[in-house]
Amino acid sequence: MSRTMVEALRYGFSKNLDYGSRLLSDLAEPQMIEQPAPGMNHPAWILSHLNIYHPVMLNLLEGKTFPDPKTHPFGMDSKPGTNPAEYEPKEVLVRTFVQGHERALAALQKCDSSALEAEVSLERWKLTMPKVGVCLSYLMLVHENVHLGQISAWRRAMQLPPV
Repeated sequence: MSRTMVEALRYGFSKNLDYGSRLLSDLAEPQMIEQPAPGMNHPAWILSHLNIYHPVMLNLLEGKTFPDPKTHPFGMDSKPGTNPAEYEPKEVLVRTFVQGHERALAALQKCDSSALEAEVSLERWKLTMPKVGVCLSYLMLVHENVHLGQISAWRRAMQLPPV
């Protein structure tokens, strides 16, 4: 993949960092686990879920193996809980979100574009996302945008203003 693709990933992921930060900036701690509709993903679950993928992104760029995020307590099969003790405080979740973005963006800046051509090590992803660049495009842009959109919808359901 070309250097242009690396820059496109960096640009999109930077925009996500800005958007995500704005979506969360005015939320009070108790709001982080509120569910305006039964089963709705709330910000604490969404951030906990997104934050597990930042180390995955770094491992992909470094050609390292990593545990399947599906099996993580906040993986794709988990459900949002309403007990605040299940989640880190908002400050920690947001800091982890920001730092995860910053580390991934820095790693992308330094990476050789050939790193994006490497094969993905996670067997479950090899059929649909065989190359690191394809996988990162999905994780950084599609997957994260879906969940940031959930926070936006959650804000509307909570009668909060859009950002």
